[in-house]
Amino acid sequence: MNSITLPNNLKKEQIFMLIIDCRESDSIDKALKKYKKKFEKSGTLKQIRARKAYIKPTVRRRTIKLKAAYRLKMANKYA
Repeated sequence: MNSITLPNNLKKEQIFMLIIDCRESDSIDKALKKYKKKFEKSGTLKQIRARKAYIKPTVRRRTIKLKAAYRLKMANKYA
């Protein structure tokens, strides 16, 4: 068996394939709906958008802290 070698800049996490289980009786619309849901859950689009521009680590940490504080504030407001 031949083994596949990946280039150094390509990690194994970046290579994936969505597999949709559907029956022959399922319509194309139903299969497409399953695909869209699985694609959304995989977070691929979110990851692509995040990689469009570089965000400094300090800015990333600050936004995470601000979001956490906002969520806590909202949880206390409605609790």
